[in-house]
Amino acid sequence: MFKSQMKKIMRFPFVFLIFITLIAPCSLCVAASLPDETGEATEQGHKKEFNAGDFVMDHVSDAFEWHILTAGHTHISVPLPIILYSRNSGLHVFLSSRFHHGAASWKNFRIAGEGEHKGKIVELNNNGEVTGLPVDLSMTKVVCGILFSVIILIWLFVGIARSAVRNKGKAPSGLQNMFEPIILFVRDEVVVPAVGESKSDKYLPFLLTLFFFILINNIIGLIPIFPFGANVTGNIAVTLVLALFTFFITTFSAGRHYWKEIYNPDVPMWLKFPIPLMPIVELTGIFTKPFVLMVRLFANMMAGHMIITVFVSLIFIFANIMGPAAGAGVSVISVAFSVFMTLLDLLVSFIQAYVFTLLSALYFGMATEEHH
Repeated sequence: MFKSQMKKIMRFPFVFLIFITLIAPCSLCVAASLPDETGEATEQGHKKEFNAGDFVMDHVSDAFEWHILTAGHTHISVPLPIILYSRNSGLHVFLSSRFHHGAASWKNFRIAGEGEHKGKIVELNNNGEVTGLPVDLSMTKVVCGILFSVIILIWLFVGIARSAVRNKGKAPSGLQNMFEPIILFVRDEVVVPAVGESKSDKYLPFLLTLFFFILINNIIGLIPIFPFGANVTGNIAVTLVLALFTFFITTFSAGRHYWKEIYNPDVPMWLKFPIPLMPIVELTGIFTKPFVLMVRLFANMMAGHMIITVFVSLIFIFANIMGPAAGAGVSVISVAFSVFMTLLDLLVSFIQAYVFTLLSALYFGMATEEHH
């Protein structure tokens, strides 16, 4: 009975692990090998070379459409809502398909393909000249990825809550059996030691949400297949918002002792007068702590995604330089390293979710610590 239960529990993570490590690198190879308009014959009759930089950035950057496939001149993508406000023409709401993948303008708006506003929606005058940037509230790929991960989280934890109620007084089963050890680990090994048992219930809902939000987005970002693949935690705007949540909760939860240690720490007087060296250091630390949270998560997830796509790009770089045979030979090594990096990135996904949650809990604990 126990063995059958364990097999049921481990079946989903094991299959999911195989899917990520094998299918994801292969799908990147297919995406890179399909020709697009940059690979078609030019006016001089020469075929343009594979651009590794564009390929890498296309897979890690945000976009106004969810690109699925490009074959020849045929683009298969899911258009996303564009919401713009212009001082000249007011509010505009339409789908990104109006831009025809950045090749056309619509109602004096277009996606800039070069210059300082590259990748952003710019406003044009009647002569087609850029006049400025509208207020952009569009639903981008990252925003849709966040909403998709939220749906997954709600589905998971509503199921876990129902299972907990149904199995009250009994052994856990199903999703509850798989996620309950993780929840208890976060509570007993992260939140309670950092914040204290008396205050853990106050911060546990936020910290659990933070942990699973980062973890889910880290994992689904490794799968470059629709509706996955949005590089949510590799977007610095997202990690900035998560860090700001930690910053504001820390700041507004802080007690008198916390602020006393900021402005008048218990250090020798020569470190506070005539130059307030330690108060400056402590005050700076208030802002550097969330900044470190933001950069660490962003840099680790962005680097992991970029390394995988760079390894895949090597196949086509060698094929362009030395011929198809060289590309085929390098493909074995590139795919092997991509699989290894995907496994490593999967481990990093758990580590980064744990570290972000642990440091947030430590900041909350330091802010609410009572004077002894």
